[in-house]
Amino acid sequence: MSSVENSVLAEKIAALKKEKRAIILAHYYTDGAVQAVADFVGDSLALSQKAAGVDADIILFAGVRFMAETAKVLSPDKKVLLPVVEAGCSLADSCSAADLARVKAEYPDHLVVAYVNTSVEVKALTDICCTSSNALKIVEGLPKEQKILFVPDRNLGGYINKCTGREMKLWDGACLVHEEFSAEAIEALKKAHPQAKVVVHPECRAEVVQLADYAGSTAGILSYCGESEAEEFIVATESGILYEMENRYPTKRFYPVPKSGACEGCISCLDMKKVTLENIYETLLNESPKVVIDEEMRVKAEKSITRMLAGS
Repeated sequence: MSSVENSVLAEKIAALKKEKRAIILAHYYTDGAVQAVADFVGDSLALSQKAAGVDADIILFAGVRFMAETAKVLSPDKKVLLPVVEAGCSLADSCSAADLARVKAEYPDHLVVAYVNTSVEVKALTDICCTSSNALKIVEGLPKEQKILFVPDRNLGGYINKCTGREMKLWDGACLVHEEFSAEAIEALKKAHPQAKVVVHPECRAEVVQLADYAGSTAGILSYCGESEAEEFIVATESGILYEMENRYPTKRFYPVPKSGACEGCISCLDMKKVTLENIYETLLNESPKVVIDEEMRVKAEKSITRMLAGS
């Protein structure tokens, strides 16, 4: 789509937002054009915090399904819209409520700490949720003798185990996007840009995280790049973050880690990229698709999410 077409759609979206008292929340991993029309852009924690207190009649969530579900859990009186209902998450898909219920029964003395990248049904079975921004803080805040089942990301869980010295039981799930990053591709970029700092999301594999000058959430990565005196950064997380990086720090250079050693082919989340200006406009216009959650399920899930926000 041309810049002119984007501009026209952006104007139509702005008019609909004003007419319907709607607000758009977007994740850093969505396309830059989508982030540009959002009222608030953030990582999972910041988006959850925003959704809990937003002053609007309608929340349109430019992201994937579990994010919109979380917004609905926290804002049950708002109409929550999701432009692409099939926009899922490999992490959320790796842990079903039925499987979690079975494992919980096998480990009744374990507290369930679930990454926010989970379905509302899984959150309803969870003791406390977390995001990559506050997972370490939440786990460190629990008694050392407390046994923990961490779901569903084995990479983030392994990173927390290493940082804390704990031995949490880890669910065998992973983000298929962050699994694509390789140590070899980072090493190749380091040779080409020896002054660059390496920033990595802890959803990446351990051998990738070990190469990082900084490992953290998307919000943490953004802050680190701003605070660092370095002018170049090798970026190992979903490519959508480059839009915000380049907007915030126009004098700095960012090198996305590619799918291979070649400097082509950024690693992207196809589900995040399913959200477009076109389907945002249609969703606002028709006020559909709506996120609907059973009230009993919502109340159960709310407890684990509220604990996450309290621990942030």
